[in-house]
Amino acid sequence: MNSETKFFIGIGVLTIVAIVGGAIFLGNKPSKEEASQTLGAVDQNSLIADAVYTIGDPNALVQVVEFSDFQCPACKSAHTIVKKILETKGDQVYFVFRHYPLSIHKNGKTASQAAESAGSQGKFFEMSDLIFENQKDWQDANNAKEIFEGYAKQLELDVDKFKDEFDNGTGRINSDFALGNKSGVESTPTFFINGQKYPGVMQLDQFEQTIDTIVGPVGATSTSEPLDPLPEENQ
Repeated sequence: MNSETKFFIGIGVLTIVAIVGGAIFLGNKPSKEEASQTLGAVDQNSLIADAVYTIGDPNALVQVVEFSDFQCPACKSAHTIVKKILETKGDQVYFVFRHYPLSIHKNGKTASQAAESAGSQGKFFEMSDLIFENQKDWQDANNAKEIFEGYAKQLELDVDKFKDEFDNGTGRINSDFALGNKSGVESTPTFFINGQKYPGVMQLDQFEQTIDTIVGPVGATSTSEPLDPLPEENQ
């Protein structure tokens, strides 16, 4: 066999390998539908199941689930926007709060425990307001728990009960965190609106536009495209 024949045989073998390899690659490539599911589709029912701290009608057309960290500055901004949304579009929205305290935050989990303990006395969202509003006062403090006890007194809670039950919400906090990880949460705040993931802070007009798109002019549901959020905090 001369060298020229060997050359053409080699080219033929390489071509076959390339074709087979390409076919395998294309065969393993996810479909457009699978890719979209990977990017953001989450079962909304799993996000709202067993939710304790909620606002609004569970049957509302728009279901908003927020994974938040009380020590996250971006979450403080988001908290203000969510409150405005609930004031203006509360009849269209079912809101669920989920804990996602980041390990980089010294007192984030302690703040969640304070909110949980207040929640056992019916003041979860009132305590959440105080915690976010005064974030700078406790975020680096070595006595954060004592500061939160002061908030409990301000809310006229049973402070002794607040202290005794301070650790009782740890299980729910950990459960929320695990749910966030399972749902693809990587930073705070992260919102899920009817199952679509929106990481970062959404401006008020963006939030309103997303809700209006879902509700539609006659109350029909539809799927909204993700909007560009503000930066979020990474774990």
